[in-house]
Amino acid sequence: MTDKPALTHLGTEGQAHMVDVGAKAETERTAIAEGFVRMLPETLKLIREGNAKKGDVLGTARLAGIMAAKRTHELIPLCHPLLLTKVSVDIEPDDSLPGLRVTALARVTGKTGVEMEALTAASVACLTIYDMAKAVDRGMVISGIRLVEKTGGKSGDYKAGA
Repeated sequence: MTDKPALTHLGTEGQAHMVDVGAKAETERTAIAEGFVRMLPETLKLIREGNAKKGDVLGTARLAGIMAAKRTHELIPLCHPLLLTKVSVDIEPDDSLPGLRVTALARVTGKTGVEMEALTAASVACLTIYDMAKAVDRGMVISGIRLVEKTGGKSGDYKAGA
């Protein structure tokens, strides 16, 4: 009989707790997450041309995502505060959606992974895009928030679809 992997944030009685990472080795860890904001073609055109009423949608969303990654431990109850060494958020127009594809990268040399920081960055960047363009397109859809890849740590590497 094989054991199922245990949820690391639950004690024996089911109570939530922060994982003790004190004995873990420090390694370089990277995570990449993505998300999508589907919108009307006219909305995408407006954003591309820099004509949104609230200003630079892409630049503002990029900064919001970076700031969110740095505050993940304040938003997700059992996350450890991390000394991030790199956070980047890239936003690319995708005519096939139509909309915007958000890719967030987080990196740390530490004792725990940065998946939540990358996912938070992608999520908040998508939310910021929605906020800045909702005046012209309330029907935008945020979707596909997921971990694309992670490296480092005891559990090893992961790549979506591999």
